[in-house]
Amino acid sequence: MNKNYHYGQFTPEHLNLLKLGITLYNEDKFWECHEEVEDLWLADYGDNARYVYWVIIQVATSLYHYLDGNLNGAEGMIRKAKRKLDTCEKLKVETDLLYSYLDWEELKRIVRKIPENSSIDDYNELYNFKFKNPAKWKIHETTN
Repeated sequence: MNKNYHYGQFTPEHLNLLKLGITLYNEDKFWECHEEVEDLWLADYGDNARYVYWVIIQVATSLYHYLDGNLNGAEGMIRKAKRKLDTCEKLKVETDLLYSYLDWEELKRIVRKIPENSSIDDYNELYNFKFKNPAKWKIHETTN
């Protein structure tokens, strides 16, 4: 990719850091994904691109609650994830990397489709969603 990224946007470096977290998510290890990505989120304080990490943390946590049958927990986390998606858009954090490597558009569609007053079954589609396989990512580094 020959795109120049600006501070606060999601970059190839961010994507590389997400590999393990995305792998854990795709293996339905939602709590482990949360823990892994939370470390990235904490380390990137001040960088708006961390909102992408935050979305993934909250979606994974929502699914952790879903698997436990904890509808209140799932609803609370998905509500927060929707707000973080809005923030990603508002702050122009999203780059083509999210769409090319993570299937971000599909994730946003599914998350936003879950109603405010949901049932546990409203999370089935999200549970079946998987990010694109990190083992197949071919990330090209760029210079800022």
